[in-house]
Amino acid sequence: MSGGNARSLGRPGRVYPGYVFDLDGTVYLGDELLPHAAETIEELLSLGSRVVYVTNKPLETAAQYAYKLTHLGVPTIRADVVTSIDALVEYLAREHPRATLLAVAEQSAIDELARAGFRLTTAPAQAEVVVVSFDRTFNYEKLNAAFQAVRYGGASIVATNPDPYCPTPEGGLPDCAAMLAAIEACSGARAEAVVGKPSVHMARALLRRLDMPAQDVAVVGDRLLTDMAMARSLGMTGVLVLTGATRADGVIGAPVQPHYVIESLRDLVPEKIPHEEVDGSRGHESGPR
Repeated sequence: MSGGNARSLGRPGRVYPGYVFDLDGTVYLGDELLPHAAETIEELLSLGSRVVYVTNKPLETAAQYAYKLTHLGVPTIRADVVTSIDALVEYLAREHPRATLLAVAEQSAIDELARAGFRLTTAPAQAEVVVVSFDRTFNYEKLNAAFQAVRYGGASIVATNPDPYCPTPEGGLPDCAAMLAAIEACSGARAEAVVGKPSVHMARALLRRLDMPAQDVAVVGDRLLTDMAMARSLGMTGVLVLTGATRADGVIGAPVQPHYVIESLRDLVPEKIPHEEVDGSRGHESGPR
């Protein structure tokens, strides 16, 4: 790297009280744990740090992600995982607490909304909010129902995540942004919120889960426009790891810059750990802004 990007190459100089880890491309890749992930997370926990995991992918529940991490060798409970559905539930509870929802989503997401106490309908005339998620069962019937609810019923639109496609071993699948674009195109309306990464809605959900101020939290992920942008949205520290979607040369001149760039999670913990106790008293590590 050169110029201003050179300063961001290298491991952080401190241990943070809180860490947010992206999953695919950061902790694991597909169904394989990435090198140094388990031992690094175990070391951070032993030092007193609090760890949570975040994903935009709404096809599995937080409990299922926790089970997968545990099965891969990273012991995790449901409360340690925040998905875009969790961010959606928090947003709706705050902004539309008594609304009736029409969900363009898969059954697992619909079940999560029902468990959270929301009223759901398939009748466009009854819908007050159209919820849009990654939906592999998306079809004309669902598109028309959302169109009717928004265009003629005045329903608002709230979406889980802004991803245009979801990477898979075979290449990729159309993600939430594709369903949202179709509904926006025919209805003439725009989503009032997209709550997943990199939005402040997801960032706030993570900080509430950690119960920490932003300056005490590092976001570790493999994508600039989601993970690093979310870190910067509320003043967290962004640590880009080069084990997933972003290569080192992709950082040069990018509109969103991380504070640090590491080759793998092995480089996340400082070589020499300061003697101070891991708490919120050490302030925000200075780094490229």
